[in-house]
Amino acid sequence: MRLSSRHPGSRSLGVLAVVGAAFLAVAGPVSGAFADGGKADQTFTIKDPRITESSGLAASHLHPGIYWTHNDSDDGPYVYAVDSRTGETVATITMTGVGEPRDVEAISIGPDGDVYVGDIGDNLGGSWDHVWIYRFPEPARLKDATVRATQYTVKYADGPRNAESLMVDPKTGRVYIASKNEDGGGLYEGPATLTSSGTNVFRRIGDVPWVTDGAFSPDGKHLVLRSYLGATSYVWKNGELGASEAVGAPFQGQSESVTYTADGRALMFGSEGKESQVERLDVEPEPGAKAPSDKGSSASGASGSADGGDSGGNGGMSLGAVVLVGAAVLFFGFKGLRKKK
Repeated sequence: MRLSSRHPGSRSLGVLAVVGAAFLAVAGPVSGAFADGGKADQTFTIKDPRITESSGLAASHLHPGIYWTHNDSDDGPYVYAVDSRTGETVATITMTGVGEPRDVEAISIGPDGDVYVGDIGDNLGGSWDHVWIYRFPEPARLKDATVRATQYTVKYADGPRNAESLMVDPKTGRVYIASKNEDGGGLYEGPATLTSSGTNVFRRIGDVPWVTDGAFSPDGKHLVLRSYLGATSYVWKNGELGASEAVGAPFQGQSESVTYTADGRALMFGSEGKESQVERLDVEPEPGAKAPSDKGSSASGASGSADGGDSGGNGGMSLGAVVLVGAAVLFFGFKGLRKKK
């Protein structure tokens, strides 16, 4: 059934409550303790009361165990550094030199050590003829600071569209955006070098599912794209999508963000909401590679079936759970329409 874009309905919260309760009845409670003064890069809760719509996630290149995040629309030019050991914010960055952010949806760190922030959301499905990317060097010290960011204007070669995923290739530094569409989106490639003096045209190079965020593996060999129902890992070679396999992503109330840990041993899945959780999922090592020594408390198998079939651990779901999650998708499909335009 196609989602209506006109009438979200006044019973959305009730639907969410029923779906949530039913899911727990079918799938059981979510397992795993959340970090509080424990090890880095494990499942943790974002405790900052200012962060209520964590829409993007990026593992720090300079500070082990630190994750950069930001709110969705209607917050301001702010980026937060959260310590996965405690869930506490250890630095707030205020960007200057940019306009008023409109709908910030993604964050990534490039091989140059710069933080890239994607103001690329468009809740009307493609009504803005341009969007923006902001860029600044990752701070060497974790403290509240104001930084001057570079602003890039972005357009798509085939016209405006909504997007929530921005990824920087860890080898080439090239920026990619995945558009978000319930019928399937596109993967867009930016120019080899971004320019701040003109328009950066992104061109479609492949088809992707309904995507809410994405991340390259640190070695640049894989690209993971997540959606409301799961995630897909693609082989990445020479700037092209290769073979794909389903990833057993955890069920979350608002499946919003994903990043690799800095060492590439696990994926971290984030969600929106007050005191939202970031859940670790261990990645199966390449054949012949050394297996990770640390296990996330809520990690499941690294792959699962594309239709939500049993994949083991948190990634596996019964058929009844899949149906219930489908109902949740109907609710979250209206998310963009409820946000401030």
